[in-house]
Amino acid sequence: MNPKVAIIILNWNGWKDTIECLESVFQIAYPLYEVVIVDNGSKDGSLQKINDYATGKIKTESKFFDYSLENKPIYVKEYSKNELETSVSRSETIKNPASRENLILIKNYDNYGFAEGNNIGIRFALNNLNPDYILLLNNDTVVDPCFLNELINTAENDSLIGVLGPTVYEYKSPEEIQSAGARIYWNKGEVINLTSHESKYPGEPEDVDSVIGCALLAKSELFHKIGYLSKDYFAYMEETEWCVRAHKESYRIVHVPKGKIWHKGGATSNKITGFTLFHHTRNKFWFMKKHSSKKQYFSFLIYFFGFRAWMIIGGILYRQKRKEILPSFISFLKGIRDGILT
Repeated sequence: MNPKVAIIILNWNGWKDTIECLESVFQIAYPLYEVVIVDNGSKDGSLQKINDYATGKIKTESKFFDYSLENKPIYVKEYSKNELETSVSRSETIKNPASRENLILIKNYDNYGFAEGNNIGIRFALNNLNPDYILLLNNDTVVDPCFLNELINTAENDSLIGVLGPTVYEYKSPEEIQSAGARIYWNKGEVINLTSHESKYPGEPEDVDSVIGCALLAKSELFHKIGYLSKDYFAYMEETEWCVRAHKESYRIVHVPKGKIWHKGGATSNKITGFTLFHHTRNKFWFMKKHSSKKQYFSFLIYFFGFRAWMIIGGILYRQKRKEILPSFISFLKGIRDGILT
C-alpha cells in the first residue's frame, strides 16, 4: 500500500503561481495524497481565484503541462485559522475519497511568514489527515508527474532517511539546476546550494546537509520528535535549521536526483529588500549560535565581519536605488544587532 502524503502549499498574494502549481500537482502519477493550501492573509483576491480554478472557471497555461478539465470540479473545504483552534474531524474535512477531487483551504487573516504559515498546515494535516509524509511545496513551483514517486520510493528504502528533496530546476531555464541539495560551511556560516551539472551525479540518492525549502518531503514522525519549523525565523533559513535538527537525531537528509521540479524563485520577493537583509542576517546569527561549535562560531564572526558584511554593504551601495540605500543599511545593522543580542 502506498504511504499517504499531505502536500502543504503556502500562498501569499500569488494566486496565478498557485493555480499553476496546483494543476501540476493534480496531474502527478502518485496515487495517495491530499492537498492543503494555507493562505497567509492575501489581499489580491487569492481565495476567490483558487476557488474559481477548482470549479474550472479559471484555466492555467504552462509550458510544463497541458491544462485538463478531467479533474474538475475539485471540492474545496475552507477553514479559518480560528476554526482550527477547535477539533476538526476527519469526516468533516474530506467529502470525496479521491485525492484529485479534494482541496483543503486554510485562511489566515495575517501573514505568519513561511515558517508558521507552513506549521499551520502541518499541524492541520497531522491532526486530521493521518499522513505518513508531509511535503512542503512552494506555490511558485511546477512539479514533474513522477517526482513524488521518486521521493517516496527512496524514503521507503531506508528507515533512517527523514528528509528528502528533488532536483530543483530553474523555471525560466528548465535544464539549469537551481539546487540539488545544499552543503553547510560551518566556518563561514554559508549554506550553498549544489548546482553542478546533472551529468556529474550518478543518478542515485545522495546525502546532503539540507534541502531547499521550496520542495521538502519529511516523514511525519519527525515533526513529533523534533518539532515544527522555528516560527521565530519568520522567513529565511528555517528549513536549513530544521534539517540540522533532524540530522542531530540521526536522520539522513537526502537529495533525489531523479525527482524533478521547476522553481520560479523570487515570486515572493524579486530583489534585495530591507525585509530580506534583516531576516536573513538575523537568522544566520541565530542559526550559528544554536548549532555551531564555539570554534565554528568564532570563525564565522571573523569571516562575516572581515569579508561578508562588506560584500553585503557593497551590494547595497551598487544595487539599490539611492533612496533605498539608507533604509537597507539600517535593516542590515538591525539584523546583526538582533542576531547577536537576542
